[in-house]
Amino acid sequence: MNNKNHQADDYRSFLLLDEISKNDEITQRDLSKKLGIALGLINSYIKNLASKGYITVSAIPRKRYKYYLTPEGFIEKTRMTYHHLQNFTNLYRNARQDFQKLFYNLHKENIKKVIFCGTDEVAEIAYITLYEFDIELVAVVDIERHEQKFFGHSPMLIQDLKDISCDRVIVTSFLKEEVLYSELLKAGVPSEKILLRGNTKGVG
Repeated sequence: MNNKNHQADDYRSFLLLDEISKNDEITQRDLSKKLGIALGLINSYIKNLASKGYITVSAIPRKRYKYYLTPEGFIEKTRMTYHHLQNFTNLYRNARQDFQKLFYNLHKENIKKVIFCGTDEVAEIAYITLYEFDIELVAVVDIERHEQKFFGHSPMLIQDLKDISCDRVIVTSFLKEEVLYSELLKAGVPSEKILLRGNTKGVG
């Protein structure tokens, strides 16, 4: 596993521990929807965290389960909280540099309209950086529709892209980069029109 995948893997585990610590009646389907992680992956992470002794799983009626953090799990969540605060500082710095290069190159190519795909912390960093350039954010899309507005935009579904005019679609997510890229291709967006952080030529 490369370092980027390891970081994403570690961050997902942290998010799961955090959500379970807040609500022991949350389902795997709830976790999948809330965190934007495939249901099969959620199941895999739950098993992994349980095998490490960080959570216990208790069956309740109607084939449902409760998840509890163990004392070791609370200690691990505290450790990971500190670790990810440090990581976010690094992510912010690296993402800022990547987006500055990307938007600078788009500006030179006279690109005027972009769409963000993804709404996590990376999208916020991209939005802050975009303001330094004469490029308009025309829409924000994601796998699921969100009620909360994103910098004045109501996030739309990826399949709605066909109704929006833009020059480039920029994947703006740390956790869901590969999933979002795949969904954009399924929605008929040409690979040469899709950009990832730090990449001005797409990946297809």
